[in-house]
Amino acid sequence: MRKILRSLAIVIAVVLFAGGCAGSDTGTSGPIVVGSVNALSGAATFPEASQAAKAVFDAANAAGGVNGRKIEYKAIDDKGDPAAAAAAARELVGGDKAVALAGSSSLIECQINAKYYEQQKILSVPGIGVDPACFTSPNIGPANVGPFHDMTLSLLYGSEVLKLNDICALLEIAGNTLPSYQAAIDEWSTITGKKLKYVDATVPYGGSDYTSYIVKARAAGCKAITVNPVEPDSIGQLKAAQAQGWNDVTWLLLTSVYSENYAKAVQNAGAGVYVPAEFYPFTDAASPQNKDWRELMAKNGIPLTSFSQGGYLAAKYFLAVLKGIKGDITRESVTKALHEMQPITDPMVGTPYVFGNGKTHHDNTAGWPVKLASGAGKWELAANDWLRIPKK
Repeated sequence: MRKILRSLAIVIAVVLFAGGCAGSDTGTSGPIVVGSVNALSGAATFPEASQAAKAVFDAANAAGGVNGRKIEYKAIDDKGDPAAAAAAARELVGGDKAVALAGSSSLIECQINAKYYEQQKILSVPGIGVDPACFTSPNIGPANVGPFHDMTLSLLYGSEVLKLNDICALLEIAGNTLPSYQAAIDEWSTITGKKLKYVDATVPYGGSDYTSYIVKARAAGCKAITVNPVEPDSIGQLKAAQAQGWNDVTWLLLTSVYSENYAKAVQNAGAGVYVPAEFYPFTDAASPQNKDWRELMAKNGIPLTSFSQGGYLAAKYFLAVLKGIKGDITRESVTKALHEMQPITDPMVGTPYVFGNGKTHHDNTAGWPVKLASGAGKWELAANDWLRIPKK
């Protein structure tokens, strides 16, 4: 992670000068090229999103394609490396003449490639948007809620539903994410009129020992803690709290820890771990909301995760837009169609999806709360409906 962050500034500068002029694909009767840039190898990998997107496009091809044309889906690995992320985008956009990108999932690619996409007049519908640029670019519109609205939702559930007081934050900050997390906290404060009791924005990713951070939070009088961790970090933080005998703290976390492996690994969840799932909870095995997704993932051997939900939905939205295009399918016609599309509702999400003409795309504002109790080893629904950030 540190190596990635050190490289970001240099690569972004190179990207801004290497954009070139926007290409203009003409469209043919051949395949419709759609791309994605993904973390398929490296320190943190998210292969399920692009795998799920490919499964959607493969199913469409098997049914005859779009207006008789097959979709050629190209998922390229950014290896968690800024230079590789920039090269992947250029291969897809300049070399393969993709009409758009759909189903991407990466820690860094939005920040690296947002300006290039603007220069090339191409749009991207990531399955999972992670970094702030995914939600602040006119050319990128993720299918997911994103970690920043997810934090606002987590805080709202803690203060307004669980009626918790003395909530604190331990933030793991990478790159330029601090202002976005602060904005998420400020949004919660504006809605509720409440303030966090204590904030520590120095918590490291991949820390070997979180004891000192836990000790400080407990000494500050925290009764609940919101964190934006990856799974191993959260497990380390919960273990540190348990070692200190702090077993009555409530954890208000993000979808980043919502997995079956995490549930099995956590033996002591204190007073409970709560997460506002970005999509309808996949651990609700009998849910009709996830039926079609589950069946397609099972058919293709793809893990049931939030990442595969995001990739599936991104491809599904994108496919619906393609099918509505009258005439030739080119980069220009796809861009126009995404800009002019009507909102798409889906039972897997609490907010209709629309790309539109906005300068930013951060409109998915609903999560479904789930709970992990101590010793349970599995997630449970913690609500009967979507939790939504109130409209301003």
